[in-house]
Amino acid sequence: MTAMRKIHDFRGFSNENDKTIFNLEKDYGAHHYDRINLVVRHAKGCWLTDEKGNKYLDCLAAYSAANSGHHHPFITNAVLDALIGNYASVLSNVVFTDPLGIFLVKVAKFAPQMAPRFGNHGNKALPKNGGVESVETAIKTMRYFGFKHKGIEDGHQEIIVFDQNFHGRTISIVSFSSSKKYKEGFGPLTPGFVSVEFGNLEQVKKAINKNTCGILVEPMQGEGGMKIPPEGFLKGLRNLADENDLLLVCDEIQVGMGRTGKKFCFEHENIVPDGVILGKALSGGLIPLSVFITNAKIMDMVFSKGSEGSTFGGYPLACVAGTAALKVFEEEKLAEQSEQKGRILKKRIEAIAKKSVHVKEVRGKGLFIGIEVKDGNAMDFCRKLLKLGVIVNDSHGHTIRISPPLIINDEEMDFMVKQLEKVLVD
Repeated sequence: MTAMRKIHDFRGFSNENDKTIFNLEKDYGAHHYDRINLVVRHAKGCWLTDEKGNKYLDCLAAYSAANSGHHHPFITNAVLDALIGNYASVLSNVVFTDPLGIFLVKVAKFAPQMAPRFGNHGNKALPKNGGVESVETAIKTMRYFGFKHKGIEDGHQEIIVFDQNFHGRTISIVSFSSSKKYKEGFGPLTPGFVSVEFGNLEQVKKAINKNTCGILVEPMQGEGGMKIPPEGFLKGLRNLADENDLLLVCDEIQVGMGRTGKKFCFEHENIVPDGVILGKALSGGLIPLSVFITNAKIMDMVFSKGSEGSTFGGYPLACVAGTAALKVFEEEKLAEQSEQKGRILKKRIEAIAKKSVHVKEVRGKGLFIGIEVKDGNAMDFCRKLLKLGVIVNDSHGHTIRISPPLIINDEEMDFMVKQLEKVLVD
């Protein structure tokens, strides 16, 4: 009863008006996000609700973190049961826990055999919190592989990355970002990265040298403008990695787990990378959880006692959420839902585009769709959509991002399409 009273007392804080909440964040928080003037007080399924009871269709899904919908009952109940059962608190990593062991089995087998050219040893996974931490794990893996396996002098390893990439905002990762605002003033930046044009295999070939140890790629760029690479690009990267003994790692934090209509986005070209990074939807959007998955042989080559660690990475509560989210993904066939619904939704948006003087291009796969506008003012359309009860955001100023929870139903898609038509067709 005490816990319940505390919950209700916290919710009672919602009696504060929006202006008060805005000022609290302004006065006591960093100003590192461009916010819209909306205070969300309830989230369920595909809908967000403000303090006045106004509902908004969430067509961002927290950048794919809420693929299974907000507060999916199975995942939420698994977390609550773990808390009530007193077995989900953070523990020292010197002991074993049931949730971690079970989660590692599930997530390692969730992916196909990584790096099959190194043998069918099965996969191993290394869990972390936010996705960027697992990107760092992947970078460590590629660099150590270059040092240990290829004999590259330590400190000279190079990783090929791509223009307009987005892998997070730690110092090392913003060091190879194309965005000036992500890295200006944060130097000295981390060396060892060579950025080439996304989709350009010739530039990748030219960038490979004796110190190259890996290629890090988003199979489809989200932050970069919902960009799909040319057909054959991922296969070309796979071939170049094989020919030059490099590790090919796919960052699927945003585009994996069904978002583009496949379990993994790399499956659209029938390739298997040497490593894959997952996050966001991996815990149903309830708890920070990410993993780097690779061939067991590579994982054991790279990581030994003391070479890696995380207090909360793979802690019991996160693993309970992760195991439940993987179960929901499989049983509710979220990838299949995304493929079917995305195909229909894209056609409907393309029909709107034909009638609109504002739309330059519609592109995407599954429920990961971008609407590029001609005059680079995508946020203006996003603000208009908010007034009509649809939450979206822009990408690089020119593209409206459409990425609702994968459980979105026909009625909700109808609502979205009607509002899109209102703002895009004069």
